[in-house]
Amino acid sequence: MHVLVVHNRYSSAQPSGENRVVDEEVGLLRAAGHRVDLFERRSDDIAAKSLLGKVAVPLLVPWNPAVRAELTARLRAERPDVVHVHNVFPLLSPAVLAACADAGVPVVATLHNYTQVCPPGTLHRDGRPCTECVGTAAALPAVRHGCYRNSRLATVPLAASMTLNRRRWWSGVDRFFCISEAQRDILVRSGMPAERLAVKHNFVPDPGVRREGDGEHLLFLGRLAEAKGVRLLMAAWDELAADGGVGVPLVIAGAGPLEPEVSAWAAGRDDVRYAGLWDPEECRKGVARSVAVVAPSMAQETFGLVVAESMAAGVPAVAAGHGAFVELVEDGVTGLLHEPGDPASLAARIRRITAGPDRNREMGEAARRRYEKGFSPAVGLERLVEEYRTAIADRSGGADTAPPAGNEEAGSSRGTRASGDGGH
Repeated sequence: MHVLVVHNRYSSAQPSGENRVVDEEVGLLRAAGHRVDLFERRSDDIAAKSLLGKVAVPLLVPWNPAVRAELTARLRAERPDVVHVHNVFPLLSPAVLAACADAGVPVVATLHNYTQVCPPGTLHRDGRPCTECVGTAAALPAVRHGCYRNSRLATVPLAASMTLNRRRWWSGVDRFFCISEAQRDILVRSGMPAERLAVKHNFVPDPGVRREGDGEHLLFLGRLAEAKGVRLLMAAWDELAADGGVGVPLVIAGAGPLEPEVSAWAAGRDDVRYAGLWDPEECRKGVARSVAVVAPSMAQETFGLVVAESMAAGVPAVAAGHGAFVELVEDGVTGLLHEPGDPASLAARIRRITAGPDRNREMGEAARRRYEKGFSPAVGLERLVEEYRTAIADRSGGADTAPPAGNEEAGSSRGTRASGDGGH
């Protein structure tokens, strides 16, 4: 199968789970014998633009005609079987959909967030859930509140793109990939076409290392931002510390706008360590040394890579009981769920998951089994290729015109072996 992946890469200054997912899917498909080409833009390139070029970027967010022309020409020359769209903000724009229509190529799109119904894509504002723009004809509430970067001006291009291109997205994509049932439910309720919204969870590469023993610390691994529940975690941990602690330290690894606050809070304490931004190898080892991974997000996450990564390492998670976490974590079996936004509930779950080593080990083993069944590379490849074939068949009017299954099956076998070898 020949796949063209369309993606605007996020800034390298901040690690991006979405960039990782794209790179890992590309690698998985190539290892399975499929041809995968890229049509990319990089947000890092904005810094090198002239002053006029930088000024023009927001104007091109809703529609970039040069991208349409360039991609149309490439599609007509290369004729891929399917185009897989990921992020188009800020340099690509929904003009990529028009290019696919011009060339008559089937299109699938992974919805990594909620930008179809919420300009910043978070469904979260001022420390609480927000759905004011869901189901509205125009995203005016987002502009009024300055939801993107706390700026009304910066929010305008996103709100305009969402409003002007809503129907283009809905009519121009043959198959949408939601990365959780929770995300799909919200999008269906917003009016998106249910028959074209498929659930395809992200996969996670086998880390090649699993927890041995009971673990050394609790771990928060992610962006240091309000929406990720960092302040909630600090409040819960202070409550636990005042009651004598839980016997293991808390390690916080990541970067983001709350970094100064987290660093100051952790300074001089022996029950907390702020580790800064870890590289991928440090992340794998840090997760495998954990008693549990803590994911107290205030926002309704569309997936939650860190929870899937903890399961891959045989480590249970303590996660907020909303969004995708509810389907990732089986409460009391593969981890524990706490009441979203409630520090006392989070503190109680942390206390519980650290109090019984035997039960914790059982949850870790169950988490690993859950990973193997639902989030391994072999499962990810199977579901990805299946959805490609469905989109191609839907566009052509019949499965008999899709790429031959025999090649795909042979490739799938190669991909599984390659992923296993690489993981260990």
